[in-house]
Amino acid sequence: MHDIKYIRENPEVFDAALARRGAEPAAQILLALDEQSRALKTQLQDGQARRNEASKSIGKAKGQGDEETAQALMAEVAELKSKMPEIEEQEREVSGRLQNILGALPNLPADDVPIGDDEDENVEVERWGMPRVFDFPVREHSDIGPDLGLDFETAASMSGARFAFLRGQMARLQRAIGQYMLDQQTMENGFQECAPPVLVRDHAMFGTGQLPKFSEDSFQTTEGHWLIPTAEVSLTNSVSGQILDEGQLPIRLTALTPCFRSEAGSAGKDTKGLIRQHQFEKVEMVAIVHPDTSDDEHLRMTEAAESILKALELPYRKMLLCTGDMGATARKTYDLEVWLPGQDTYREISSVSVCGEYQARRMNARFRPEGESKGTQFVHTLNGSGLAVGRTLVAVVENYQQADGSVTIPTALLPYMGGIEKLEPA
Repeated sequence: MHDIKYIRENPEVFDAALARRGAEPAAQILLALDEQSRALKTQLQDGQARRNEASKSIGKAKGQGDEETAQALMAEVAELKSKMPEIEEQEREVSGRLQNILGALPNLPADDVPIGDDEDENVEVERWGMPRVFDFPVREHSDIGPDLGLDFETAASMSGARFAFLRGQMARLQRAIGQYMLDQQTMENGFQECAPPVLVRDHAMFGTGQLPKFSEDSFQTTEGHWLIPTAEVSLTNSVSGQILDEGQLPIRLTALTPCFRSEAGSAGKDTKGLIRQHQFEKVEMVAIVHPDTSDDEHLRMTEAAESILKALELPYRKMLLCTGDMGATARKTYDLEVWLPGQDTYREISSVSVCGEYQARRMNARFRPEGESKGTQFVHTLNGSGLAVGRTLVAVVENYQQADGSVTIPTALLPYMGGIEKLEPA
């Protein structure tokens, strides 16, 4: 959500920032609705003030025996009373249109975000690790996995495409990856572990930007709840509507949850394997911070995600997303892309974004600066994957595959594997 006051004062700057994201200019229509809304509110306030004044004068006129003036004032009050509901309805309609447009617009990109149309124009910041050189034909996880407990056919028979049924040692590996990540984010990186709801209502999805524009990307129950596409929704909304003390900041939260995405618009993409599923697990990181520290927090959270890949010795590259590839709520985003030898390419495994006050305005999440009794400011929010469990499993299977079809377990995961050091083909 955007600050209409900022748009009033900087209409050209606002439209220029939207243009960097490929969005149409919006300042003119927003300011026209804002002016209309404010005029109607003024009309309501003036009408209410005059109604109160006239009502008081009626008694005074009657007390003075001036029945003619009293009757005239009563007629004026009646007319004002009859007109005000219509003006109130007009104001609600105009304000609603204004809020709907503001709510559908994307966040404004940070100044250092490169301009571009799609992922081809993202900028590589750095690489870590050297891809392994294999002395046998490399296979994708979808070819290695079935002999190790990765069952797509059973999942398809009960749920359809983009689901998986993990058995035995493969299920144990997925659990180990998730638990390891959660332990690292809580014990090493300072995030508080949470177990949030995975079903939320409309206002929570609106607060983090999934609604109204991206409703088709998520699943909704018949009772109106939404299945979370990411724990970002639940964790960020934990401060919705609150006024925090400055001393409470920063708040750093993490959770390992199932996530659900309809993958609307992805027909034909990643139809094999675990890369793009309707249901998957992810360790999410969320930070609620003071505006002055959000850029530093962005780097800190990105490093927290990188630490997992480094510990698992998985080569990756860090990408700064261009304006056309960022999520709608983000001001700036770093993607971490892990090396997948089976696909001979890097694939996204984490996305870490700073959102500024965009989500906080939608949630009305504020803090009171120290020493101030009345004034408040909007917090800044950040979110990122720390990491996507399924994609990490894919990376482990492909990078640690052996010629005989087995998969060696990374050293960092051994304490979580119950004595299993290698996944062996059935």
